[in-house]
Amino acid sequence: MRAFRVYLVALILFLGAYTLVVGLNHGWNLLPVFFGDMAAMTWPGQFNADFMTFLSLSGLWIAWRHHFSAGGVALGLVAVLGGMMVLAPCLLYWSFRTQGDVKTLLLGEQRART
Repeated sequence: MRAFRVYLVALILFLGAYTLVVGLNHGWNLLPVFFGDMAAMTWPGQFNADFMTFLSLSGLWIAWRHHFSAGGVALGLVAVLGGMMVLAPCLLYWSFRTQGDVKTLLLGEQRART
């Protein structure tokens, strides 16, 4: 679990720094570029479409993990928009909250008990 936590922290730091540099150099208006590439039907658009499916699966899993509660659905939507910059901190937090129990980390406390 320690290696997983170190990996999550590394992801957060790397993506945070990378995002800051890109945002400062190219502006913060990602959505027109993201969806523009998809509309152009190019390889960058294909990558974005593939990535968007990962984001939606991540958000759906978070909402499911929280039994589709209002908070879980809200956090899932934030994860769809925030990507790894939301998922990694959530996993890091849950890894401590669950005391490193992978079953509980993945399923949530209620499902892991059954």
